[in-house]
Amino acid sequence: MGRVGKVTAKESGGSLVRRILLGSQLRRLRESRGITREAAGYAIRASESKISRLELGRVSFKARDVEDLLTLYGVTDEQEREALLGLVREANIAGWWHSYGDVLPGWFQTYIGLEGAASLIRIYEVQFIHGLLQTEAYAHAVVARGMPGAPEAEIDRRVALRLERQKVLVSERAPQFHAVLDEAALRRPYGDRAVMREQLKHLIEISEQPNVTLQVMPFSFGGHSGESGAFTMLRFPESDLSDIVYLEQLTGALYIDKPEEVAQYERAMDRLREDSPDPEGSRDVLRGLLQLI
Repeated sequence: MGRVGKVTAKESGGSLVRRILLGSQLRRLRESRGITREAAGYAIRASESKISRLELGRVSFKARDVEDLLTLYGVTDEQEREALLGLVREANIAGWWHSYGDVLPGWFQTYIGLEGAASLIRIYEVQFIHGLLQTEAYAHAVVARGMPGAPEAEIDRRVALRLERQKVLVSERAPQFHAVLDEAALRRPYGDRAVMREQLKHLIEISEQPNVTLQVMPFSFGGHSGESGAFTMLRFPESDLSDIVYLEQLTGALYIDKPEEVAQYERAMDRLREDSPDPEGSRDVLRGLLQLI
């Protein structure tokens, strides 16, 4: 089997991160030479908008284009050129999720790549239990509720994708995962009582994993810092890549990486952690809810 066939979730997610890193390095080189995006596009027979997409890591790179851009930017050192061209090869590895393209919107493919490359994932959820923590039956109920009238085969494909994503938490280089679940997400039924009981038991079990920290924000606390709704924070091992906040919407997603805006979510997450019961106390909350079902 070839190299691409052996790509793990972490490696294929890393390819997206490398694409973003390469784009940001090309942008810095262009700006340091005072070259416009329009001029850079002309050099590789492309539009200004394509240069913008390349620099944001939103499209794949061709080695020839990168070679031409490096020449335009005055990068002549062979070692420097080879290091950047090596990133091109790594950035173009296809992610495992591309086989689910029939049920996966393009804007979510980006998130899965980032999720698979992160070294730290922090989430706050209020509507339902986060996808990385869902049982198969609960995931099926969530997808079916969100897609009334969809063929069963499509629902099954979407559930299979969600279960595949979950492998990141038990992979060889699994990230640290910190989840704060609002009590509303635990009480809102998806599926029947058996589904909800199985889901709560799963949360208790998975919360014991060394890389997983699970806390519950109880109703009894009242108003809290998660008032703006669900969000995800991603941190990466590459020092050149800033933390990203991911906000999912009905028909797309928003990625926030401006330091001052990320810092606001950081403070909100820190307060949620401080104000929620600790992991053992949160397991007690889960056990209490289990007794009520």
